[in-house]
Amino acid sequence: MHKKALMGIGVSLLVIFAVLMAGCISTDDGVYIVGIDAEYPPYAYIDEAGNAAGFDVESIQWIAEQKGFEVKIQPTAWDGIVPALQAGKIDMIYAGLSITPARAEKIAFSIPYWNVDLAVAAQAGDDVTMDQFNAGDVTIGVQRGCSSNDWLELHFGTEAYNQMIKDGKISLYDSFPLSMVALGNGQVETVIFDDAGIDEYIIGNDKLVKLGVTDTGEQFAIGVRKDDTELLAILNEGLEELMASEKWTELKEKYNLVEE
Repeated sequence: MHKKALMGIGVSLLVIFAVLMAGCISTDDGVYIVGIDAEYPPYAYIDEAGNAAGFDVESIQWIAEQKGFEVKIQPTAWDGIVPALQAGKIDMIYAGLSITPARAEKIAFSIPYWNVDLAVAAQAGDDVTMDQFNAGDVTIGVQRGCSSNDWLELHFGTEAYNQMIKDGKISLYDSFPLSMVALGNGQVETVIFDDAGIDEYIIGNDKLVKLGVTDTGEQFAIGVRKDDTELLAILNEGLEELMASEKWTELKEKYNLVEE
């Protein structure tokens, strides 16, 4: 075979190798950036020492250790977290991310790891009922960009939902804690959010109560870019191993989480 032909084959093999390596689980510095909502206990939050903590945070740290990669936890505004993932500012979303059709058009999801319903909170002693909430007869606070907000739009219909925002019947907040502060101050009569998040917030707070639960059957999963197929496969393996391990039971007990 001619020398030029051999060189051509060598170059082709190098190109193929480079393409294959591009899909492998690696980053330039060997660290994956994990986007979280830093105000979402018990799943993800910043503790008193300034460190990232929570059920989801410890879960990805365990998976990373088992699978041989490193992670950096990056607090990210929730209403911009999917665009941040698409733009490459973060490598995955792991903080109570619900699987929704709208999100599935933009990103890929891991296998589900948690089932969750939505709960409604109100001030203790207020004459407010779930029937009034479901009918839209009370003011509602909700975090913008979250699945609770999506549920409100689906429940009331887009036209009515938009009108309720204009009329001040629905108020959007940048974080769940801000919506609960508004509830405590009487700026809204109710707040809707994930059941565990409501429970976590009102523990030891005798001024707020959980009014009721809406059975939505949401599922949490890790979000990645659609072309990060190798990373997704590794994360799925890690989740399966985590949920079959003693660590899973330990984390559920530590963060007072009960599987639905």
